[in-house]
Amino acid sequence: MGDPHAEVEVAWLCYQQLRSAYHQERLTDGRVVAARVLESFHTCPIPEIARLGRTLRAWRQQFLAYFDTGGVSNGGTEAINLIIEKTRRSAHGFRNFDNYRLRILLAAGGHKPWRTAPTPAS
Repeated sequence: MGDPHAEVEVAWLCYQQLRSAYHQERLTDGRVVAARVLESFHTCPIPEIARLGRTLRAWRQQFLAYFDTGGVSNGGTEAINLIIEKTRRSAHGFRNFDNYRLRILLAAGGHKPWRTAPTPAS
């Protein structure tokens, strides 16, 4: 009654299938699941899943690169870039570059001990 055409269930199953690509023990198995996602999502009758499928197909090379490069991701770089961009927007036009740089370093958490590299034991 709340989901008469089982769209929520199908969307959840699609989500689980996509998620499982990243949780396989071997990257080659994950790539197989990812390839199945690429071949099936764009034909889904649920518009949002079909759009996701078309987007993943458009980014096929980048999507599959995770499985071809040993699980390498630029997620960390993107996270830092997002922090820098948010800081830039909130800086309201700092005129002094040194102050702007310090604000970015503070926002990015360079002062937090758990974000620094571990020091080798003597």
